Order: sequence, then C-alpha cells, then structure tokens
Amino acid sequence: MSTSRRICFVTGTRAEYGLLAPLMRAVRAEPIFTLQLVVCGMHLSPQFGRTVGEIEADGFVVDARVENLLLGDSSVSMVKSVGLGVIGFADVFDRLNPDLVVLLGDRFEMLAAAQSAYIQNIPIAHLHGGEVTEGVIDEGIRHAITKMAWWHFVAAEPFRQRVIQLGESPERVFCVGAPGIDNALHMNKMPKPELEADLGIALKSPCLLVTHHPVTLMPGRAVSELTAVLDYIDKNKEVTAILTYPNADAEGLGMIRMLDDFAAQHPGRVRVSASLGVRRYLSLLSHVDVVIGNSSSALIEVPSFGKPSVNIGSRQSGRLSAESVIHCDGSRESIEAAVQKALSPGFQAFCKTVSNPFGDGHAVDRIMDIIRAASWPKNISKRFHDLAGMG
Repeated sequence: MSTSRRICFVTGTRAEYGLLAPLMRAVRAEPIFTLQLVVCGMHLSPQFGRTVGEIEADGFVVDARVENLLLGDSSVSMVKSVGLGVIGFADVFDRLNPDLVVLLGDRFEMLAAAQSAYIQNIPIAHLHGGEVTEGVIDEGIRHAITKMAWWHFVAAEPFRQRVIQLGESPERVFCVGAPGIDNALHMNKMPKPELEADLGIALKSPCLLVTHHPVTLMPGRAVSELTAVLDYIDKNKEVTAILTYPNADAEGLGMIRMLDDFAAQHPGRVRVSASLGVRRYLSLLSHVDVVIGNSSSALIEVPSFGKPSVNIGSRQSGRLSAESVIHCDGSRESIEAAVQKALSPGFQAFCKTVSNPFGDGHAVDRIMDIIRAASWPKNISKRFHDLAGMG
C-alpha cells in the first residue's frame, strides 16, 4: 500500500458524527492515512445548533463544507437538498481527490455524497448497511448506497447476509459491529452534577430522554406520536424530561415548534435541546431511566448502558433490537403502558443483564485492521454476486 491514503469522511447530522468520531480519530492517528473531513447538512444550520462547532471543538479540522440543507417542512425541500448536495460534493471531491469516501447510514445527505463519489470513480466504504427501517425513506437510500459502495462494514451478521443478498461480494462485506458502541463504552462521561449544571435542570427520577423523528413514508404519523408522548409527560407531574430536536426531514420544523412550546410550558422539569452533542448525549444515557422515541440510537447504543428503550411506531420496523427495547404503537395507551413497564424495578434490573446485538465496542479496531491489510481498488468496477443457484 502506498503511504498517506486520503480517507474522506462525510457527516451531516449529530447522530452520525457520534458514530463516526471514534473511527475518524483512529484514521487520524494512523501514519499511513490522511484524514479528510467534509461537513454538511444540519451541522451547518443555526436551526439545529450549528454543530460544526462541536466537531471543531473535538479537535477535528474541517476540510470542506457543503451547504446543502434547504430548510422546509416538505419532501420537496429534501429532494432539492439532495440536488444541492450532489453539486457541492462534486466540487469538494474534485478538489480533495480522496482515495476513499466513508459514509454512514441512510440519510439524504449521504445519498448526495454517494452519487458524487460513485460517478467520480471514488471507492466508498459504507457503514451500517443491510439494516431495515420500513417506515422511512432511509430504507431505500441505505440500499442504494450499498450498491454504490465498495467496502461494507456492517453491525451484525443478519445485515451482512442482506448486503450479500443485494449482490455484493462476500469478500468485501465485513461484520464489525456498530462503531457508536465504541464511543458508548469508552468515552469519558460527565458526572451527574456537572451534567445537571450544564443542562440547567435536575435529573430527578423518573427521568426520560425523548428523541422522535419524522416518519417520512407516513405523513402526520410522527406528529401524532409525539403529541402522545408529550401528553404522557404533561399528565405525570413527577416526570423529568430531556427533549431533543428531530432530524431535518419533512414535518420536522413543526415538531420543533411543538417541543419548544411544551418546554416553555413546563419550566423546571422539561428541557429541550437542539443538539446535546456526543459527550452530553452519551453522559445522559448513564443517568436517565428510559429513552423514548423512534431514534436508531435507542436500539443501537442504549442497550450497552443497561437502560430500557421505548421504541414508538414503525420508523425502526425491521431493525434488530435487544431485549431491553420495548416496541409499541403510537397510541397514548400503548406508550403509557410501555413507559410504565420500562420504569418498573424488575425491567430496570433485567436491562442490566441484556447483551447488545450491535456489537462489543471494538468495531473501530476491526475496521482499521481491514483497511490496513486490504488491497485497495484501482477502480470501482465490480461483478454482481449471485446467490447459489442463480445466474
């Protein structure tokens, strides 16, 4: 392998950055690699906390910024944001000339980056492929990126089989675990008093952390589900709640207004945050009693903290989950029953014994071993891998 391979990471959201950060640090520390970083989407938006500042505060140098997020509350805004992203990434990749582009997950920002890299003949390493989330457009985007990617670093064996089912060669599909668990298990967490002072709220039990995103294939569904969650918090006066903003998807702006208004009506026991940042978020997971909503983090990272999650609705339908995850529909009755189960002493104790199907906290080590030893492609031409008995 030649020296100083340029590995370009693309990040557009707070959640995805948290998953990528440990791998970015490992690449930066490796003499044979040069880390490149492109920031886009929500990271550059004041509406969502302009979290590029948190990335820079972590010591990373941002090599390029792609202003692709067209704020709006419709699918049209999302489509236009993809178009802006394709144009922006085309220029950035042409200038940075990376040897590899690293993309995680399934958001529309990553689709734009994947299209640009693929057409420019730049190999893509894709993380978290092969997963299923049937309630959102992320499902199709994730599988589309899989078909454009060269290397696949998946979080569990069922996902590896699914990527192979999509026609990818088994020799390029690696089961490594979820890199976000590396952060969850190894990051230095904030002590509770420091976290309370930073957030400006006492984390009194029962304490809930709520992250609820739009369900892009079912308009109106997420608003209804969020309303039911807020009604539960309103009715149960002893509850303390930390609310975080949803993603920049259709209907997200309306949900943000709901959260802001609700927090203003419940001072002292409800706090809303545009973005908690990786360290505050993971520290909170150590101190809250239940995580509620439809975020992938509730299924991926939270089980590693021995805490229960209440997963609402269909956004994560089909995704692998630990036994500590309670699934419910979006009705008030089902949400209340799920939260009460999650808060029960017996279930709280049970969650501390649960193993996390998304990995053991050593994903980054496995990925680094692979890319150090692998033969890097000279071009991205690849053969469709037919399953046995086909073709």
